[in-house]
Amino acid sequence: MGQRFYTSSQFAELASVTVRTLRYYDREGLLAPARRTEGGYRLYSDEDVLILQRILALKFLGFSLDEIKLLLKTGPQRLEEVLAQQKAMMAEKRVQLDAIIQALEETERLLQANKCDWEALVRVIRVIQMGQQNSDWVAKYFTPEQLQSMSELTDQAYTEEARQKLKTYHPGTWTEEDQQRVDERYRFVKQELGRLVALSADPASPEAQHVAQIRHELLLAFTHSDPDIEASLRNWWKSLDALPAEKKSIDMTMYTYTPEEQALLDRALEIYKQGL
Repeated sequence: MGQRFYTSSQFAELASVTVRTLRYYDREGLLAPARRTEGGYRLYSDEDVLILQRILALKFLGFSLDEIKLLLKTGPQRLEEVLAQQKAMMAEKRVQLDAIIQALEETERLLQANKCDWEALVRVIRVIQMGQQNSDWVAKYFTPEQLQSMSELTDQAYTEEARQKLKTYHPGTWTEEDQQRVDERYRFVKQELGRLVALSADPASPEAQHVAQIRHELLLAFTHSDPDIEASLRNWWKSLDALPAEKKSIDMTMYTYTPEEQALLDRALEIYKQGL
């Protein structure tokens, strides 16, 4: 069966969204119509249904529009892979919701038994706020020895002043989802640098500048341009690079670049910062 096309109103009805939503996603660069008529009317295809489904699922999971753009560009493309990714994300969301429901039900039982107190209510609030986002997830990725090594490395690399500033800038709990989102962006930077070097791309090209923007935003989000944190972070990476492979707790490949990739990134960042 050939490719089918739908007008904005037909596609909106098919996907249970509004035409205004489709126009907004088009304007934001999330979902452009497959083609336009000679009169300029938008036409959407069957393939656009999958893209829209991904957008709505990621939006439900709390991703920002910028993060969704990145995931659409770098994420899986085959339907089976897309659904598997979304299923895993939804399962994690369900675990968090189950914890909240359990805390609420416990409080209900206490209320019915006239035993509810402020401690029980505060416990519910904490569960809701944290969303069961604790540090236990790191045990899935790191051995106790690696965690100990990384803790010692952080103590050595970061000054006390830098550690206090980090607590101020990042007061919340760092979750597995946070780490996955950051890793996804670093992975994109690494992949794009390799591709751009192979193409002998101009550091001033739009694609290279997009990579520079993401790399700059990643560093800015962590350091807030604080010189103490930036210096400590450089010491941390230098010390990590010197560790034996068995003691390193992270895969360095997505964070390290070939001399050619680093040169391209440095020049692209230099050009990008000139425009800020």
